Amino acid sequence: MRNAFIDELIKAARVREDIVLIIGDLGYSVIEPFADEFPDRFFNAGIAEQNMMGMAAGMASEGMHVFTYSIGNFPTWRCAEQIRNDVDYHNLSVTNVVVGGGVAYGSLGYSHHAIQDYALMRSLPNMLIAAPGDPMETRACMHYLLEHAGPSYLRLGKAGEANYHLSQPEISPGRWLKVRKGSDKHVLLSTGFGLQIAMKLIHTDEYSDRTVYSMPLWSMEAKSIQASQIQPYKEIITIEDHLQDCGFGSWLLESIVNSNDDLMQKIKLMALGQDVCSTFADQQSLVKAFNRFT
Repeated sequence: MRNAFIDELIKAARVREDIVLIIGDLGYSVIEPFADEFPDRFFNAGIAEQNMMGMAAGMASEGMHVFTYSIGNFPTWRCAEQIRNDVDYHNLSVTNVVVGGGVAYGSLGYSHHAIQDYALMRSLPNMLIAAPGDPMETRACMHYLLEHAGPSYLRLGKAGEANYHLSQPEISPGRWLKVRKGSDKHVLLSTGFGLQIAMKLIHTDEYSDRTVYSMPLWSMEAKSIQASQIQPYKEIITIEDHLQDCGFGSWLLESIVNSNDDLMQKIKLMALGQDVCSTFADQQSLVKAFNRFT
């Protein structure tokens, strides 16, 4: 996913002089092609995420579309105040890019578990969450973010994610993207790395008949269209590599909280259990051990 991101960013920067990349002294072996080709539009803010976000907001206020880049929790929780007050409040074109969402850096422990980032970002009224499930969705998200200016959060995997689309899909905020056709009544609905999990689950007896959808773009405003998408199905299981509290499944339930009870009863959540917070292991082990129905 990160290679797809930097490839699309370079393509955009070749035709748009307003594209800027700022890193927090991380991302080496990925960002060098951009830095080499556009040295005047590449900045290393150092290990100072609050300064990085302040720089990004300042440049965006002067008409630039700024991409910040770091790993895990560093460009979210460390600079939450700057994201809230400088970027989101002023509705600026800053795309905060995180590589290693969920437990992709699980072997480094809780400090690197990005499992509460949706909770933070989805509470901001102007923030668009872009959580692609594979490299093709990453390219689609980049195209959308470049064409629709505003505060955004691009949550990427670490590396090696399988592609489940033959070509770049058409996406829009809140719209379910069908990845695999199965049952007319039973659905796995994923966001981000949840797509990788869902596409493994369909190889088990319990989920072999499920239709799989991905939702790579979502926001507060996108809640309004969820009820109509939920209506045709008997059961929707949301899948995410995030804690249940304030995560994607919770967001979907919130979208229909004022609807009839029948819709609410269709939704089940598969999310990371809280025990993952005190555990370090590789990504696959953590996902397998701590994903559960709640």
